[in-house]
Amino acid sequence: MSAHNLPQAWTIDTWLSLLKDEEALLRHPGAHHKLLVEQAHLLRRTHLIDSNGLSDLLEQADGALAYAVEALLDDPCDE
Repeated sequence: MSAHNLPQAWTIDTWLSLLKDEEALLRHPGAHHKLLVEQAHLLRRTHLIDSNGLSDLLEQADGALAYAVEALLDDPCDE
């Protein structure tokens, strides 16, 4: 998802939809993770989540990145 395609108003549901976008995650894991982290902080700054919610979203973003890296390392197409 490029910056110019971002929704105008981010919600937790928007963030979760991005988290579940496995195709985008596997295509550009670093950029996808960065966007998840940036938008999680935006949700916190706009008071849609509290500090605990931010911590949870950041943990999920890190988990998604770890999953993507592992999936790409295990990709049988590279063999």
